[in-house]
Amino acid sequence: MKTVFEVFAGMACNDDWQVAGRRKGASRRIKHLKTDSRQVSECQVDKQRTINAMNELRGEDFWLQWRDVLSEHLLSSASVSSKKNEDVYLKHCVCYGLGNFASCISARYQLAMLLLLLETLQIPAGSCCVYDPAFSVSECNALRELGFNVLTENEVEIHTCAVVKRNWNFVISFKWSLYTHQEGKRAVSQPTLFYLMHCGKALYNNLLWKNWSPQTLPNIVIIGNSFHGIQERMLQREFERDYSFLSYVIRVCEETSLACSQRFLDVFNDTALVQFPPENLNRLGDCTWTETSEPLYQHCKDLEIILREKHC
Repeated sequence: MKTVFEVFAGMACNDDWQVAGRRKGASRRIKHLKTDSRQVSECQVDKQRTINAMNELRGEDFWLQWRDVLSEHLLSSASVSSKKNEDVYLKHCVCYGLGNFASCISARYQLAMLLLLLETLQIPAGSCCVYDPAFSVSECNALRELGFNVLTENEVEIHTCAVVKRNWNFVISFKWSLYTHQEGKRAVSQPTLFYLMHCGKALYNNLLWKNWSPQTLPNIVIIGNSFHGIQERMLQREFERDYSFLSYVIRVCEETSLACSQRFLDVFNDTALVQFPPENLNRLGDCTWTETSEPLYQHCKDLEIILREKHC
């Protein structure tokens, strides 16, 4: 009988002995772990930088002026609503077009300002939806770490759920809507703050179109580009032709300019608080509200939003 040594020696001579190499699957797993580790690290850095920017803005004089405007126009409305045993005025927030705050300082300060606004208005970060197709994986993770609800391009939201008795069988009935966040077409049913810093004109126009009624528009509060500033930078005939809903509402919206220091001029310039008081909307003629055709922007050469592909 051969000894163990002789068996192994024979295998080596006959090339039956093979050196075990690293399996491809193991290599991929190690690479995946390294990627995950890097993303976690970047996420924490982005989160901390945003918190630092938030604390920096908190000490700026112009933020104190913003806070006074919010107190006068929004928090006072909330206190009046509470006295009437109604819901708090603003419970929800939507933010579009923030940009890459990991690499862009302006976007980071805008995100920091959003956190200050939510804190002041007592809106939980979890009730604030954010969407931008430019967000990286680590930026999405950082936003979730900060408590935000990060949206995908299209999102189904269930509004109501009812159990219906039909032929002695119980059927669950859902009412749902498909939001196209990339184009800003989000319908609201409750008072909602839209934070739209330096967003395209079409996004504002789409938001107005989606909520085009004197009953729904008062539920929308916008902090973003000045509507009057948009109008001043365009030819009136093109403004009315391409952005009709903006052109209608600019006559009756209530716009309050928000201050900006010289240092943050590129970040917060031309920013305003825009509201739609019911008494102002009632001044528009009935024929204005019958115009409900979806905007197509066929004449716009430099459209400032990305349109979704249309499928037949």
